Amino acid sequence: MPKPCDLQINIDGQQIFLLKEKVISKYCGGLKKILNHRKRRGHVKQELGIRINDFPGGPEGFELVSMFCYNNGKIQITEANVCLLHCCAVYLGMTEEVLSNNLLQQTETFLQGIFNWKWSDTLMILKSCERFHAYADGYGLLEKIISVLAKFVQNSDSNLLMSSPSASASSSSSSPETNSAKRFSFSSKKTTPEKIKSTLSRKAWWFDDLATLPPNIIEKLVQATGAYKADNKDLVLTRFLLHYLKLATQTRVVNCSNNSEYAALAETATYGVISVGKKTFSCRGLFWVLRIVSKFGLGRDVRTELEKLIGGVIEQATLDDLLVSGHDMGVYYDINLVIRLVRVFVDMNGSDEGMCLQKLKRVGRLIDKYLREISPDQNLKISKFLGVAECLPDSARDCYDGVYKAIDIYLQSHPIITFEERSRLCRCLNYTKLTFEASKDLAKNPRIPPRVAMQALISQQSKVPTIDYVTESPRVKPSQLVLYNGKTRNSFTKEKKEMELNIDKMQWGVIELAKLHKEMNGHVSKLILLDPPRTSSSPRFC
Repeated sequence: MPKPCDLQINIDGQQIFLLKEKVISKYCGGLKKILNHRKRRGHVKQELGIRINDFPGGPEGFELVSMFCYNNGKIQITEANVCLLHCCAVYLGMTEEVLSNNLLQQTETFLQGIFNWKWSDTLMILKSCERFHAYADGYGLLEKIISVLAKFVQNSDSNLLMSSPSASASSSSSSPETNSAKRFSFSSKKTTPEKIKSTLSRKAWWFDDLATLPPNIIEKLVQATGAYKADNKDLVLTRFLLHYLKLATQTRVVNCSNNSEYAALAETATYGVISVGKKTFSCRGLFWVLRIVSKFGLGRDVRTELEKLIGGVIEQATLDDLLVSGHDMGVYYDINLVIRLVRVFVDMNGSDEGMCLQKLKRVGRLIDKYLREISPDQNLKISKFLGVAECLPDSARDCYDGVYKAIDIYLQSHPIITFEERSRLCRCLNYTKLTFEASKDLAKNPRIPPRVAMQALISQQSKVPTIDYVTESPRVKPSQLVLYNGKTRNSFTKEKKEMELNIDKMQWGVIELAKLHKEMNGHVSKLILLDPPRTSSSPRFC
């Protein structure tokens, strides 16, 4: 009659195993020590029971160990169970000191062939470790598996960079098993920036496979490749990290409580972008990168470097590029970001003229569009509006009509601001660079303080130098003017026509100014009651 089971082992409070002490103690040195210690303390044999909490793999892991022990130290080891068996063997002390060719030795022998495993098997083993991640990491298993994946990734990067775009496209979805002949081969062809750009626009075959792994595993993988944080110069790995982070924002809940798990990956990706710079990433591409990595709390230094890169090419940006969300700062768009980028641009291009002046004016037109876009935001403060409007030098704008339109939109959207605040808002206007139509509209605008309207009109009067001559001699006809310049008759006729047009324009300007002058007298008399009291009298029109 077989002897009854004399040992109870409770695993994680989920399952109780009834075992023979002699069988288990033969292989498990850890359990043997516990049982011997209890016997020395006088425990009765029938009372022998052990509770093990947080066992690797839970009841499933201990069941595999029991099968090994009851099968005379034999069990089929596969890629699917080797990691779990290895962790259980270490945990229970199933070493050679207890018994020759014990479970730990068998799993270590199996793991020696890890560098010959297929990609799919290696990935499957790595995912299996998620249930007992702490043990796999502490026992060095993760390091071994991740080092194998890192070799796959690095060799794939080399092939992707050295191969032609068509060849890479055809193999982008294939596994390394179908390209084993190419895995360790390197081409002597030169890698050009154009080839790098085409590479970055494609995904390597392993992108989607690794995208399912948790961030702590990806971080270890990046460290194993030697391209971690500021050391990242790997273009393909950078692309993968951006792909991974983008998917994380779309498929996982990323918030302030867990974005620290991704922070190192975002920083590594950003350093990779900075290392290749604008030669590889377009202005729009850089803004795309900024939108992704900003969600994971970038460090100040690396963010500054990325913004320098973007600021240097901001003249290539579009309005959509600048519209970066600023919900976490209480406004619809990130105003501070745009101000910083423009300041970087001005610092980098402010000393040169010519081509840089053209870039400056291009940015000026872009910022005017941006001002009109952000003006309706109810949470936009006047100081922020002025910060955007005044971050460019006066030379960036040939005309201030765009700024005036943005001011008008702001005033319509913020009707309760005081006259002092309205006057302060208008300080960013250069009245001499307003067109006559804009000045006329400004003077009639009931939302504009009267003093500002007066300044605009006065600046328009100063732009017509021949007003006195024209008003004193209104009957002088252009045909009565004679020019003696020694040129040919054709040249004289052409200049005569131009002079006629200029005089006509000045005459119409004077008439319009006279009408506007009368309108403003009535306009000011109505608004003066709304204007705060002043110690000095209001200026008059000349």
